[in-house]
Amino acid sequence: MTIRALIFDVFGTLVDWRSGVAREAEHLLRPTAPVLDGGAFADAWRARYQPSMETVRSGARPYVDLDVLHGESLPGVIAQFGIGSVPEPVCRSLILAWHRLDAWPEVPAAMARLRESHLLAPVSNGPVRLMADLARRNGIVFDAVLGAGYSRDYKPKPALYRDAVEALGFTAAETLMVAAHSDDLAAAACHGLSTAHVARPREHGPAGGETAPCLPVTYAARDLADLADQLGC
Repeated sequence: MTIRALIFDVFGTLVDWRSGVAREAEHLLRPTAPVLDGGAFADAWRARYQPSMETVRSGARPYVDLDVLHGESLPGVIAQFGIGSVPEPVCRSLILAWHRLDAWPEVPAAMARLRESHLLAPVSNGPVRLMADLARRNGIVFDAVLGAGYSRDYKPKPALYRDAVEALGFTAAETLMVAAHSDDLAAAACHGLSTAHVARPREHGPAGGETAPCLPVTYAARDLADLADQLGC
């Protein structure tokens, strides 16, 4: 089956969320927490990511975007680290730190190669504005912005994968879900999509990341450049 479109997980797969959030937290919170371990702060914030989205996935509340969820979870993280009062403008800037993440080194060039012969779109839990900001920051060109902001729900709910296939107009098998997380790929495969695992062994810093998929996939790649090579780009 010819792959005609690629859809991407973003946090961890295309961008290094941990290093970016750690850097911003250490900088923005220095006046009140001069010896903050930014990596630990990023990990603690990320630990609230899935539980916050589950409130939407479960139907307990209507859809709200990830910026709202990050804003709701931030005070708890600040309290967890024993940090004193943080001004509201600093909190807002911390939330927007997720909009200022850097891509993994090979990603911009690999995305340009892939786009020569495929349609590209994020299918992320991040909202449209966040995806646009990350794309502009890292010189990535998407043909569409899909995912949570488009489907009004969070992965791994079926709508995100089905809506992406329908929006791009190819068959599910012609649409390749690219992720560094086996659970994301398992959900995509349930809906007939082709799947590509990209290893990100440093996603969680000292805690590592997935070096190989935990399930059968269509492609398994060392990084995004390797995936582009495998696709003949």
